[in-house]
Amino acid sequence: MKTTDTPSTGTGDLPGPRTAGDALVKKGAAPAPRKEGKREGATLNVFSHGVLIIWAVMVVMPLLWAVMTSFKTDRAIFTSPWALPDKLHFENWSRAWTEAHMSDYFLNTILVVGGSLVGTLLFGSMAAYVLARFEFPGNRFIYFLFIGGMSFPIILALVPLFYVLQNMALLNTLHGLILVYIAYSLPFTVFFLTAFFRTLPTSVAEAAFVDGASHTRTFFQIMLPMAKPGLISVGIFNFLGQWNQYLLPTVLNTEPEQKVLSQGLVQLAVSQGYKGDWSGLFAGLVMAMLPVLAAYIVFQRQVVAGLTAGAVK
Repeated sequence: MKTTDTPSTGTGDLPGPRTAGDALVKKGAAPAPRKEGKREGATLNVFSHGVLIIWAVMVVMPLLWAVMTSFKTDRAIFTSPWALPDKLHFENWSRAWTEAHMSDYFLNTILVVGGSLVGTLLFGSMAAYVLARFEFPGNRFIYFLFIGGMSFPIILALVPLFYVLQNMALLNTLHGLILVYIAYSLPFTVFFLTAFFRTLPTSVAEAAFVDGASHTRTFFQIMLPMAKPGLISVGIFNFLGQWNQYLLPTVLNTEPEQKVLSQGLVQLAVSQGYKGDWSGLFAGLVMAMLPVLAAYIVFQRQVVAGLTAGAVK
C-alpha cells in the first residue's frame, strides 16, 4: 500500500479536524463556558420576573380593593375590610353621582382635559415639527427654553398665574384653566415630539414639496399622520397628568360650579365630617379611576410603539 503525506481536509473519514471547535481544542484553546452563561441568564430572568410580579401585586391589589370596597356598606367596610361584599350595592355609585355632584365634576373635568389635550397636541406638535425639521437662528435656544420649562416648579408660578388670570378675567373659568393646562403641558410635549419628528423620514416631506404641497399641507396631511404613535403616547401622559391635576385648579378655580373631579373628591371627603360616607367616597374614587385605566388599556400598544419608535434603525 502507498501512503500519502498530504494533510487531511477534514472530510469523509480522514483523520483531520472536523470542526473549528476541534481545531481549537487541539491547539489548546478551551471552549466557551456556555452552561454558566445560561445559568446566569436563567437566574437573572427569574429575579426580574419575581420583581415584576411583586410590583404588579403592589399596584393591582389596591385598585381591586378600592373597586370591591365601593360596592360595600359602611359597616362592612370597617367590620370585614378584606372580605367580598355580600351583594353589589350600586346605590353607593348613584349616591356619589347625584348627591355628591360627581356628575358635575365629571363633566367639568372632561371639558377641561379634552380642550387642553387638543390644544396641547396641536400647538406642541407644530412647535416640535419646526424645531426638528428647520434650521434657523435661535432654534436651539427656543428648544432649550422648552426644556427649561420642564424643570420649573409649578408651585413658584401659582401667585403670578393667579394675578395674570385675574387681570385677564379668566379666573374661576374653565377656559382659563384650559389655557393654563396647555401652557403647563407644552414643555414635555415639545421635548417628546421633537425627538419623534427627527426619526421620521425626510424623503416623504421632500416628495410632497416637489409635488407642490405647502408647508402647512405637508405637516397636517403627511407628517402629522406619520407621527400618530408619538401623539398617542404623549397624549396619554398628558391625559394622566391633567386628569389627576389638583394644585392648579385648587388655586385658580375656586367656584363650586366650576370644580373638577380631583377637587370634587376632596370636597366629598372633607364635607363628610364625622358622618363618614365611606362607601360613596370609594365609589367616587373608582369613577375617577376608570377613565384613566380605560384609556391606557385601549391605547397601550400605541404607547409602547410611540416610546420605542426610532430606537431601532
